[in-house]
Amino acid sequence: MNGTLLLRIATAIILLTHSVFGMFNGGINDFGNLYLNQIGFAPFGIFLAWSIKISHIIAAILLLANKYVKPAGFITIFILIMGIILVHFQEGWFVVGGGRNGVEYNFLLIIVLLAIMYPNGISRKNNS
Repeated sequence: MNGTLLLRIATAIILLTHSVFGMFNGGINDFGNLYLNQIGFAPFGIFLAWSIKISHIIAAILLLANKYVKPAGFITIFILIMGIILVHFQEGWFVVGGGRNGVEYNFLLIIVLLAIMYPNGISRKNNS
């Protein structure tokens, strides 16, 4: 078993649980209505919130299946970066402890997704 398998499973679990619970407790609609619409995405806040969560579910399934990992990773990283810009940056670094709702969780997920997408690192080929 290689290390990226463990990372893919763990990341898929995080993406699934973060998304699925919001579908059943009203969290996705609240995020769309009470946050996204309020910061200028009205009337598309609920649509955007659901799109984000559905993309997380699709990415989780693709990570588990080890299919289309790079496109799933790029889309998820884009969403995480937008989350940092729109939500978490203003709260600082820490999710808990030294602060609340900061960027560290998204930062870690971005790095893990990059490690999954590029298990051998990113290198420029020398064509000389």
